[in-house]
Formats: sequence, structure tokens, C-alpha cells
Amino acid sequence: MSRILNIGAAQMGPIAPDESRASAVARMIDLLRQAKERGCHLVVFPELALTTFFPRYYDDDIGGMDHHFETEMPGPELRPLFDAAKAADIAFYLGYAEKTADGHRYNTSILVDGDRIVGKYRKVHLPGHAEYDAKRPFQHLEKRYFEPGDLGFPVWRCKGGIMGMAICNDRRWPETYRVMSLKGAEVIMLGYNTPDVNTSAFEPNHLRMFHNHLVMQASAYQNSCFVIGTAKAGMEDGCMLIGGSCIIQPSGEIVALASTVADELITSACDLDLARMGKETVFNFAKHRRVEHYGIIASQTGVELPPDLAAED
Repeated sequence: MSRILNIGAAQMGPIAPDESRASAVARMIDLLRQAKERGCHLVVFPELALTTFFPRYYDDDIGGMDHHFETEMPGPELRPLFDAAKAADIAFYLGYAEKTADGHRYNTSILVDGDRIVGKYRKVHLPGHAEYDAKRPFQHLEKRYFEPGDLGFPVWRCKGGIMGMAICNDRRWPETYRVMSLKGAEVIMLGYNTPDVNTSAFEPNHLRMFHNHLVMQASAYQNSCFVIGTAKAGMEDGCMLIGGSCIIQPSGEIVALASTVADELITSACDLDLARMGKETVFNFAKHRRVEHYGIIASQTGVELPPDLAAED
């Protein structure tokens, strides 16, 4: 018997620096309305879905960016989104900037179903830099405004499936998916804000989208799970963000793909039982993993080169 979960990736177009949360929430509610009309059970919104991507701006005082952070969830401006999702019986992933009561700042996502925040994730793999870099056409200061996540990669049961979350740069790291897959993840949701230019080094422009899909498709296959990647896209305050929001099934194939860089809902009827084949055969971890050879993955960060045999001679 199949387990069909109708999933939507709710791509959002750009959010201007002066756009209000009420405006962003109204756009998300409209996407939820479309999702209800299409029979969705789960909707995935982007990373930092409530604000412009503020790490592109430098401020001497990191507190100068606090107006982009949420200190409660949901606050009054977010309550209409929660109410609309509950009325539609749609669970959702939401990315936002979180400031805790004791002053910590995280790039965060939550999974919400009905009246409950089912789970919370804080971005582990923070890209970019911490200080102003004059060589860049725009900044990427996630290491300035956020701390690395402290919750690891948990998974939760929701809507009859086992789900995990990640955020943007996490999608490029295989460990992200493998840790959740070892906990039985069938659906991994992630939002992203990705510029179409690599500001740290030269890279042909077309590789931005190629790599975006490559890492998610490969990881969906290697971990036999659905991956839902949702972009904030379009020209945001002079910075072009790639779209390419997609729903990927456990075979690694994209089964739904956004065609714009604006607000756009894509959907797919996902049979969660498709994850079983890979988990029970080629990626049956219990039968085939050789953990005695993997220790370096969790004990070493930088590269350690082998000895130079010529030098020893």
C-alpha cells in the first residue's frame, strides 16, 4: 500500500529590504491557498523567507541587523500564516533568522503542523565570511551574523513520514543527508538563497544551477529519500538569486521544477514508499556500511596529505 504525500515547494521571488513581514506573510498565505487547491499536505518555504537576504550587508554592530530576527515564533505578524496553514491542514517548513532570549543568533528553520512546532533546525554549515571584504561586489556575512547550529540533524515524524531539515549551504555537504538518513529520513526539506555569482572565486555562471541540482539529486539517490529544495529567487536589491526550486524523488530524478524566479508553487504526489527500495537494497546501511573505515570523517576537518615519498628518499 502506497503512502502518498502531496508536497509543494513554495518558491518566493525577491524580498526588498524595506518590504514588511506582513507583505511576505501575505505572499506565503497566497501560496498556501494554491497548495490547498492542489491538495498539498506539506509545503516548503525558502531560507530566510521573511526578509531580504541581509547577510549581503555589512554593519559594524551586528545588533544593527536585529530587526531581521525573530525573537518569538510565531510573533503577531506570523500568526496569520500559522492560522492559514492550520485551517488548510497543511504542514510547512519555514526558514527565518532567530535570536534567542540569551542573545544567540541562528539561521533557523521550523517544521509546523497544526498547533505544534514539530521540530527546529539551526544551520550547521555557515558559508561566507565574518568581516567586510572589499573585493566582493556584495558581502556574504553569514559567519558574522549567525552562529553554527547547535541542534545537529534531527528528524521527526510528521504527516505519516519521517522528515528532516537543512538550510542552503548544508545541501552541499554529504554528511547532512547521511546523518538524517541514518535516522530513517524519507523527506529532507531545505530552503536556500543562492546568488548567481560566486563572489569568493571565479566560477562560470552556469555552474551555480548545475551544482545546486547536482548535490541534491545525488544525495536523494545515495540516501534513498525525497529532497525538497525551495529557493528565494530573482533580483533582490541588485543581487540575482537563482531559482531552480525542485522536488527530487529517491531515484535522484527531479519530478517537479520551477520555471520562474518569482513566487511559484510546484507540487508532486510523492509516494514515500519509493524510499524503501534503495534503503533495503543498494543503500541498506545495516548490511553494507563499513564504519570501521569512516572514522576520519568525524575526527578530522582539514586535509592531511600523505607523506612525500620522494622527500623521504
